[in-house]
Amino acid sequence: MAQTYTETAWVVKPGQEDEFIRRWQDWAEWAAVQGLTASAKLLRDVERPNRFLSLGPWESMDRVRRWRTAEGFQERIARLQEVLESFEPRTFEQVAET
Repeated sequence: MAQTYTETAWVVKPGQEDEFIRRWQDWAEWAAVQGLTASAKLLRDVERPNRFLSLGPWESMDRVRRWRTAEGFQERIARLQEVLESFEPRTFEQVAET
């Protein structure tokens, strides 16, 4: 079975970057008990410091679906949205590795 990953591009309101990182960490800790197979990663764009990318490996596509519909998910996303200009979540399956 292919490894499943979630990836989200985040654009944070200027000046809210530190608050976003704190809220994202809280959200990622909650997500960790929902089916992540390893730690989620948050990456920051070095040229545009209010842009971030997060990655998370999951047990399966089904676990991602259950996580996104779990009680508390929408509440946690709403807290993040308070400091965001936009975000774009995506789901990927691994198709190759070298």
